[in-house]
Amino acid sequence: MSNTTNVAIDAMTRLRDEETEKRLSPTLFSRRSDEWSTPRDLYDNLDAEFGFTLDAAATAENAMCATYLDRDQDALSQRWGLIPSHRPGRPVVWLNPPYSRCRQFIAKAAAESRNGCTVVCLVPSRTDTRWFHDSVWDTDRHQPREGVEVRFFRGRLRFSGGNTSAPFPSALVIFAPSMAAPD
Repeated sequence: MSNTTNVAIDAMTRLRDEETEKRLSPTLFSRRSDEWSTPRDLYDNLDAEFGFTLDAAATAENAMCATYLDRDQDALSQRWGLIPSHRPGRPVVWLNPPYSRCRQFIAKAAAESRNGCTVVCLVPSRTDTRWFHDSVWDTDRHQPREGVEVRFFRGRLRFSGGNTSAPFPSALVIFAPSMAAPD
């Protein structure tokens, strides 16, 4: 293929991508879509499996646990396992982070697992992102990192309050507790 053909294909691809973005919901590419409320039935099933003691990224309106951290409490600066909980036992954290800050929250989840917490994260299934490869995926072994489990959903989730399914696929990333030293 000639260089001229490649340039033309690149230009057509950019134009097609711009037209697609215009047709899609405006909230998909805005700050309004940053927080997606967890579907209650999904959370209830996972809570029955894990027994959550903390919701690490919530508001008073969408908190899944009686014990939660909101923006004012800055979850990224807290030790999640040291926060007193409504439920006794080992710390098990639910995390549906603001999606614009996945990288920071997933790095924090990995660090908290090294401090002894189990952390279950609902995230967009974006396997091409830096946060996925930095904290979740072992690129040398072509599998999740040790102590990490990934569960993919078939189809797309319908988040609480949404009229339609999400415009992106979702996944659960589960960090098992370990006492290994941080990287």
